[in-house]
Amino acid sequence: MLSREKVIDTIKQLPTKFSVDEVIDRIILLEKIEIGLQQSQNEEVTPDEYLDRKLPKWLI
Repeated sequence: MLSREKVIDTIKQLPTKFSVDEVIDRIILLEKIEIGLQQSQNEEVTPDEYLDRKLPKWLI
């Protein structure tokens, strides 16, 4: 879950003039990063070894 502080910090990094779409895009990106970090901490990720075996088949 996002914290108010992280959202505020993200908004502060925007230029002086910006669109609502830019704010929404950055907040969505921030949320996806937070989810990915949480999944990584919970070891809910695909091991590299598995991807190394599967990736060549997927790229054919």
